[in-house]
Amino acid sequence: MGTPLTAPCLLLLLAGTAGPCRAFFSLPLRVSRPAAPSGSLPAPVVLRPASSSRQPEAPGGADGLALASDPGGTLNLLAMVENLQGDSGRGYYLEMLIGTPPQALNILVDTGSSNFAVAGVPDPDVTSYFNTELSSTYKSQGIDVTVKYSQGSWTGVLGTDVITIPKGIYGSYTINIATILESENFFLPGVKWHGILGLAYDALAKPSSSVETFFDSLVRQAKIPNIFSLQMCGAGLPVSGSGTNGGSLVLGGIEPSLYKGDIWYTPIKEEWYYQVEILKLEVGGQNLELDCREYNADKAIVDSGTTLLRLPQKVFSAVVQAIARTSLLYIQPILGIGETLQCYRFGISSSTNALVIGATVMEGFYVIFDRAQRRVGFAVSPCAEVDGSPVSEIEGPFTTADVASNCVSSVSFHEPVLWIASYALMSLCGIILLILIILLLIPPRCQHRYTDNDVVNDESSLVRHRWK
Repeated sequence: MGTPLTAPCLLLLLAGTAGPCRAFFSLPLRVSRPAAPSGSLPAPVVLRPASSSRQPEAPGGADGLALASDPGGTLNLLAMVENLQGDSGRGYYLEMLIGTPPQALNILVDTGSSNFAVAGVPDPDVTSYFNTELSSTYKSQGIDVTVKYSQGSWTGVLGTDVITIPKGIYGSYTINIATILESENFFLPGVKWHGILGLAYDALAKPSSSVETFFDSLVRQAKIPNIFSLQMCGAGLPVSGSGTNGGSLVLGGIEPSLYKGDIWYTPIKEEWYYQVEILKLEVGGQNLELDCREYNADKAIVDSGTTLLRLPQKVFSAVVQAIARTSLLYIQPILGIGETLQCYRFGISSSTNALVIGATVMEGFYVIFDRAQRRVGFAVSPCAEVDGSPVSEIEGPFTTADVASNCVSSVSFHEPVLWIASYALMSLCGIILLILIILLLIPPRCQHRYTDNDVVNDESSLVRHRWK
């Protein structure tokens, strides 16, 4: 027998820092191969950054994706560079103008949900909110909506209004927007954003997938490519004294100046969350030796709205043991206590329902959400450096002779299905309640003469037997 074939896979390496040591936490992913017109398997598509002597490519230059455009057009990718603010622990947000006349709000960028929602009433933890009564273009749909996250929830009302993005695509667009009227543990003390921009698929939209998502609306109205990319520059310490870092949300394309080297793609397994397939995990170069299905238990997703790298409990325990054996730390700076204090927390946590590649990993990379070709791309981010040294890198391909051909469980209960079942049960309960009310309201057709046998006493009472 010959040597095992090298599979087209990707190895992401994220370095944690503990003094002078550099420790690598690796997440091997399966890499996609686009189908060639002839049916043959070509080499993986690689989009390379433009050199200083090379002019930006025109839209559609690489697999139909916009890589750059002139400033006068709908797309000007350079104008979107550094349009995000935020920090490692409190999320990254984009300034957006909503309504007529425009009201400026900061909106959290979240690839793990699908609703666009803003504070619609005053809240002690937000500095601004969207006043619908002051917008002449706001139209309420009169539909209540509730969204629950891994932390926090909110309830509001759906409507539509026009939005513009000062550092985004050119023009104004009519978007579905939920105004948040009540919330619990959603707006937190110290956050500088006033709403959330869900960039996942419509399958997660509430109250149903019929609600067109923000990005779908942009693709349809602005006719931009169905792709966006995200760079969060929070790896390492924040900018001294500011408490914030920069970042970029590029809508409709890939900006070459935001990454180094090649872009490696992994397929999107299913279009609801950005679900990917994790093949194995390594800590300090040591394989955890777990069945790959443990890494994808329930699902594995790429979620900018989750701060930490969240691991299924069994995987988390194995990672902690591996880190303890090698004395390596994965830490994240915290600014909530004071801007001058150097406080840190562990950047990995356990999870009950998913492996989540959150901001603590994404901050090391320029991440491309290529919805048109159902794939997520990773490239090294030039802003992911500490003291001039990169904190992340990408390697591949590598052998997968010891990995199962499919690491994703075929049995999964998706959130939209659970919502449909919940609505069906609530409808059934409502029908039964309505029937009972009607029966109570119907006048009796005959009168009943009570006898001694009809008297409810302690001996015959159901209450007595219930308490025995």
